Amino acid sequence: MPSTDLLLTFNAGSSTVKIGIFVIEDGQVRRIGKGMIDFRSEPLAFKLTEGPKTFDTPLKAKLTDDLHAVIDETFELLSEHFDIGAVRAAGHRVVHGGDRFTEATALDDATIEAIDALTPLAPLHQPQALRFIRAVKQLRPHLAQTASFDTAFHATQVDLVRRFAIPRALHDEGIKRYGFHGLSYKFIAGEVRRRLSNKQKIVAAHLGSGASLCALENGVSRDCSMGFSTLDGIPMATRPGWLDPGVIMHLLKQKKQSVDQVEDLLYHRSGLLGVSGINADTRNLLENDHPEAREALDLFALRIAGEIGRMSVTLGGLDAIVFTAGIGEHQPKIRAFVLRHLNWLGLAVDENANAANGFAITTPASRIAAHVIATDEEQVIAQEALPILRSW
Repeated sequence: MPSTDLLLTFNAGSSTVKIGIFVIEDGQVRRIGKGMIDFRSEPLAFKLTEGPKTFDTPLKAKLTDDLHAVIDETFELLSEHFDIGAVRAAGHRVVHGGDRFTEATALDDATIEAIDALTPLAPLHQPQALRFIRAVKQLRPHLAQTASFDTAFHATQVDLVRRFAIPRALHDEGIKRYGFHGLSYKFIAGEVRRRLSNKQKIVAAHLGSGASLCALENGVSRDCSMGFSTLDGIPMATRPGWLDPGVIMHLLKQKKQSVDQVEDLLYHRSGLLGVSGINADTRNLLENDHPEAREALDLFALRIAGEIGRMSVTLGGLDAIVFTAGIGEHQPKIRAFVLRHLNWLGLAVDENANAANGFAITTPASRIAAHVIATDEEQVIAQEALPILRSW
């Protein structure tokens, strides 16, 4: 492929999409721009960053189920800054790959339908990724497309870790722990190998509106706080994390709530928002004086610290903790709340380094290190797409 070839990545969340623009040169990918659309905003706007410059452009297109108008206008706006004719492929983040997709794959009609068949396992995220895949396929049929899966990185976990204590037949049907945020953890694993080569047992905390933790041993996933769905693990912005299944039975049978009502409660009205009754954003809660706001943050920190302890058991020890994603990278108070619960491990926080979002946020005397590393899911999508394009 010529060195001028470009590659786009689409990282679709439940309510946003992040778009990466990469140039392919010398057999590698290098980011030259990034964009974002927040589907909750009105009117829609495309925010584009190209080097030091940022452009925020309102979209004329209206949001539709097929996304055709939005994607078409986005390509038009990109063409004002990049040679869109040089784009050779689009790589997509797909949340759930099940047991079938344990590595990135080329997208054709058969694989798209197989991904669609996994929608019941990720009803909030899978349809969104499919909308982008199908829109690009319809509007730019000449582009090669690839999919990178959040679950794939965790396929290295042993069966004992992935198993629920349910009848074996259900496990064999696919009801098991899969783990998510795998693209983020794959990037962090690479950074750990590069920057912390002397640390073998790591717990990485991907803390954003969706949040999870992953146990890494020599860069390989051994455990994850998220399990069968993205509802599991630690509390999140609007999701509860770990929840006694008896609560769901109670809501269905005693409270007479419908399945749709319970689903809405679990995905949109729980977590930090549910506990605080105020807001789902940790930044807002940190500025709020109400005791419910602080209780939500304290619960968040306690559950994170508890998961770090549990994952230390899976790893058989702990060398370091890595914080990443929006909250993990940029909110020192949240990190301090978490690490305070781990003082008994001999962990000593360097308050100045933590306040500055430094790389190392523990003192040299600390028995366990804590670090802040920025993640880059789009970089992983682009890197995983490249070898597929070579064999296209």
